[in-house]
Amino acid sequence: MGQKIHPKSVRLGYIQDWHSRWFSPKHMPELIREDYEIRNMIKERFHLASVSWVDIERAGSFLKLTIHTARPGIVIGRRGIDIENLKKDIEKLTSRKVFVNVSEIKKPELDAMLVCQSIAFQIEKRIAYKRAMKRAMERTMQSGALGIKVMVSGRLGGNEIARKEWLRKGRVPLQTFSADIDYGFVEANTVMGKIGVKVWIFRKLVFAKTRKDLINQLKEFESQISSVEDKADEVKQSEERDSATDNNVAE
Repeated sequence: MGQKIHPKSVRLGYIQDWHSRWFSPKHMPELIREDYEIRNMIKERFHLASVSWVDIERAGSFLKLTIHTARPGIVIGRRGIDIENLKKDIEKLTSRKVFVNVSEIKKPELDAMLVCQSIAFQIEKRIAYKRAMKRAMERTMQSGALGIKVMVSGRLGGNEIARKEWLRKGRVPLQTFSADIDYGFVEANTVMGKIGVKVWIFRKLVFAKTRKDLINQLKEFESQISSVEDKADEVKQSEERDSATDNNVAE
């Protein structure tokens, strides 16, 4: 069998960045626990706000949070009441000065965690899992993704024996480091038990050149060639002038 690894962790420092950015060797266990509690608090409080991930940055006694969501209005609340209450609760938990920012996700169909949440929500509402998977895959491919893979596992359809089923559209090159692959995992709580949902979305090749880039590169190359040819003509003309002047002097 192939050795499974998280698609984001294998690309950290290459094309992916860390979701927690701080360095404190002496207090690392406490701060890791603190990050976990902060993310759980945001997840429970805004479970209907389509929150994908939370960035955490620490610098001294300051803590900066960036909540990435498809529905920023629900997170902020009326007149910013919800975000202020969240800020106070986190300051009480961490005893630090907290700054909270909300970043909107422009294309939620290309975010694996949000696609997972959508499929899990439909399964909880007793919609057929295959229908939910196919609908999510079609929307993602229409939004410009190069490929998507969806896997569900558990007591599918209420069967007593648990099983796995997966569908794929396009291509999902998990072993290509330059491939920007987003990964998400969510559990759907149904009457018959938990059903796990995993999604891999291949969005783009990071270092690949588009048709427009290739055309611009070709134009630059042609301009360089023409400039070199012009300089060669100038050198040739100057040499002809020098030879003509030498002949005149000799006569």
